[in-house]
Amino acid sequence: MEDAVDQAIVAVIARDARATLSDISGEVGLSVSAVQTRLRRLESTGVIAGYRAVLDPEAIGRPLSAFIEITPLDPAQPDNAPELLEHLEAIEACHSIAGDAAYMLFVRVASPRALEGLIRDIRAAASVSTRTTVVLQTFYEHRPIVPAA
Repeated sequence: MEDAVDQAIVAVIARDARATLSDISGEVGLSVSAVQTRLRRLESTGVIAGYRAVLDPEAIGRPLSAFIEITPLDPAQPDNAPELLEHLEAIEACHSIAGDAAYMLFVRVASPRALEGLIRDIRAAASVSTRTTVVLQTFYEHRPIVPAA
């Protein structure tokens, strides 16, 4: 980002990706056309990587979420678990982590039985052991990433 105005634009978009050019213009003190130009540049340089809808997991039939740590059964096996698991749509995020496990998955499913099936699929597809923590309640997520000053 070039300056504080870019940071302000990104902060507005992070809070509300549906903000209009006029809304952003009013908050950052630039003309609508200047905001549009800056937004296009921020998108083309990858600072703004995309826009997406945030869905209510319960409303779409996936109220159960869990974290699943995965560890290769054979430490000498190729480190390709992310590629091997990419086809499983219930996996919302895959993070490489430090510690005993190799990766931490965040998943959303319809039921405990669906979670059990997913764990079975993960173990079979990637030849890994798993450790699962079921989420009881989420206090916040999808918080906006605020640019560092």
